[in-house]
Amino acid sequence: MSNIFFRMYLVIFAFITQCLVAQNYPDGMSDGTLKVNSTDVPVKIYSTTEVQDLNEFADKPIKENVLVILNESNFEPVYVNYSIATLAKYKLVHYQLLDKDFKVIDAAATKENLGSFKYAVKTAKPLTESDNISLETPFKIWDPTKGIQLGPVTLHFYSLMFIFAFGFGYILMNRIFKIDNVNQKYLEPLFTWTLLGTILGARMGHVIFYQPELFKEDFWSVFLPISTKNGLKFTGFSGLASHGATIALIFTTLYYSFKIIRKNPFWVYDRLGIVVALGGAFVRMGNFFNSEIIGKPVDPNSPFALLFPQQSSEYGVTVPRYPSQLFEAFGYVCLFVLLWILYRKTNKKYQQGWLFGLFFIILWAIRFFVEFLKEPQGDEFIQFGGLNTGQVLSIPFMIAGVIIMIVSKKFKITQAENEKPE
Repeated sequence: MSNIFFRMYLVIFAFITQCLVAQNYPDGMSDGTLKVNSTDVPVKIYSTTEVQDLNEFADKPIKENVLVILNESNFEPVYVNYSIATLAKYKLVHYQLLDKDFKVIDAAATKENLGSFKYAVKTAKPLTESDNISLETPFKIWDPTKGIQLGPVTLHFYSLMFIFAFGFGYILMNRIFKIDNVNQKYLEPLFTWTLLGTILGARMGHVIFYQPELFKEDFWSVFLPISTKNGLKFTGFSGLASHGATIALIFTTLYYSFKIIRKNPFWVYDRLGIVVALGGAFVRMGNFFNSEIIGKPVDPNSPFALLFPQQSSEYGVTVPRYPSQLFEAFGYVCLFVLLWILYRKTNKKYQQGWLFGLFFIILWAIRFFVEFLKEPQGDEFIQFGGLNTGQVLSIPFMIAGVIIMIVSKKFKITQAENEKPE
């Protein structure tokens, strides 16, 4: 079995090393083509989430044609007057403002129409309202709305993915308890402790490992889904770390195992790992919708190249990048399928800890290898041998997985023992 895993690692490593040569973009912009009627107009593409950087970009003397992609972060309510002044500045330096359908907007920006502006374009020949305009790029542009508008409330896709993760997790664990003939009364406490451990552990893990400065700069945002910088606003928990969630889940599940269901913790971990693998895929999809945890710059002609106009400025210039969130999500789906097959078709679920050890090895191996293609999250203050924080933190978990699989031989049970006695 160990030889199979070693060969899998070699194949994955070989694939990733082929992707490691990241594309450089010296001017911080990518290339595209504006189709104006039947004419091709080459343009440099620029985007940023920081309205101040957007304002300063208007002053840059750029000889080529330029297309600036505007996004929601440029028009936050706290900066509305500055945003309006910035768009006015662009018009003064001969940029034209367009809506999402590439139609020219001649009206001045106001609080009421600010959200209708999507592009700022400067070309040698000015565009007209009658022009048929479209944008062509060798890469895809990922610039979706961030949620579903339900009256005055927006249901963010990131939050929706968490709902899916816990919702499907609950359904799946309910199915597992029925297969194992375990009383359903033990399901609700497991869901509660899992929810608390995941959210609190993931949030604290992110702050401790990646953004410790928040304890000083924005203390309440560490514990609450708000930000007090530049005015009070609801943000949701946009910074979550899987390493922190894992550590917290281990402790909350220990309590659940000893005090509530009274089974070997490895029995619980074996089944929880199946659920977590699927939930992790939903979480990474949420990161994809949020344009966070993005990959390193990539050749624009790569089939994996995606431009994230809404990416945070902490990742650097907004150019085509690897969709590392999707790579990780795909790996977690494959892990879920593997664990489910082993749970249903083999007797490994009676060797307590074996499935959990396998889950640890593969999950953190996926995380370890995908990190080669990721941009750092915050300050990488844990580094060793060229590995980043996420990789260094993944190694102990993989080692733990190997140890757990070895010691699981001591915790074999029968099918009869698997059922919870009343």
